[in-house]
Amino acid sequence: MTTGRAVVVVRAGALTTVQDLGRPGYAHLGVPRSGALDAPAAALGNRLVGNAPSAAVLETTVNGCAVRTRQGVTAAVTGAPCRVTVDGRPAPFGAPLWVPAGAVLDVGSAVAGVRTCLALSGGVAVEPVLGSRSADLLSGLGPAPLTDGCVLPLGPENAPHARVDVAPQPGPPAELVLRVRLGPRADWFTADALRTFGTRVYRVSSASNRVGLRTEGPPLERAVSGELPSEGMVLGAVQVPPDGRPVVFLADHPTTGGYPVVAVVLEDGLAAAAQAPPGTPVRFVPVGPGAIGSRPVGSVPPARRP
Repeated sequence: MTTGRAVVVVRAGALTTVQDLGRPGYAHLGVPRSGALDAPAAALGNRLVGNAPSAAVLETTVNGCAVRTRQGVTAAVTGAPCRVTVDGRPAPFGAPLWVPAGAVLDVGSAVAGVRTCLALSGGVAVEPVLGSRSADLLSGLGPAPLTDGCVLPLGPENAPHARVDVAPQPGPPAELVLRVRLGPRADWFTADALRTFGTRVYRVSSASNRVGLRTEGPPLERAVSGELPSEGMVLGAVQVPPDGRPVVFLADHPTTGGYPVVAVVLEDGLAAAAQAPPGTPVRFVPVGPGAIGSRPVGSVPPARRP
């Protein structure tokens, strides 16, 4: 039984997992990066409690979680806004708060967005796997999702790294605008499909999860039939399955796949994707070579008139 610095899970919520910076560098072994979906929220939470950036936090989904402390800890709740209480009394969101020994810290349901981050001083110190404490829901690596009654050890409190009192956070998007670079398999789709992809509005599907953000909207027509041999997949890849609706790969995505990738989302848009609830409008905005209105790579510019 765990002793010393630890918290006991009183209410696990719909899906609460341990997450850190993930385990990059193992895709060749079939292991995705994983890690916090809203990485800026996790980083902010760690800063607020004085943790190192690599410290593990709790990532909740929709309806939060509650933990009881064994010793007093500093905590911070970031990401999707929610009601925060300590032993039933209101506590601040997005700022450091002290939780005395034996108190229950309750992270309520998200009032906007999807995923809330709970950072605890010392970080969640479960056993690392391949250098990370992140739970990977696709491969099953790392700690299992939290259950009521489980005990989570905390690391020792160190000197603050970049402690701040409070910091602004972006709200969940009313409309999710994702900048993308077309390819590598954009040529597997018709010109009309690429125009549809870059101009029409999609919506976030309720089937979305940590593996991928699924969309509802106009299907993309293929110019090439059949399927590809499995090839490598990257974070942010926009894969198009047989139903024609784009899927944006998130942290727990498979490392290979046989459906064509029409584009890749720029990484700075993925935190917003993690916070977009079902029904949120989604727009894909192609940028760079191959974007609508740009000159294709390798084409010859028109000659200038004298």
